[in-house]
Amino acid sequence: MKNVKNALSTVLIASLLAAFCAAFCAACYTPSPLYGAWADNAGNTISFADDGSFSATIVDTNGDVQNYSGDYAVIENVISFSKEDGSINSEWDIRGGILYLTWFDAYGAAISLTLYHTA
Repeated sequence: MKNVKNALSTVLIASLLAAFCAAFCAACYTPSPLYGAWADNAGNTISFADDGSFSATIVDTNGDVQNYSGDYAVIENVISFSKEDGSINSEWDIRGGILYLTWFDAYGAAISLTLYHTA
């Protein structure tokens, strides 16, 4: 009987400790400032989802509109876009509600984007 009580006490303490740790971790979670939609007046848009996916419409250096989608990952001030035809790594910066980053089109040309947070 004593062993059963000790086992139940151990299980109860472990469960409470696990619940406390889960609540503590959830309270410390901070969403990325990138989440949401970004656009400029030239027709460039990028939308970031909290599941690590993105969709983008970029006007390339020839003036053609290209649609992209895939996954993204952020490590400090570098963002890596993984898309069907390869990946793009770029530094990014947010100042106020403005996102600055460099996109590389299918021709390898750099496009400096200044995007405004729209949603």
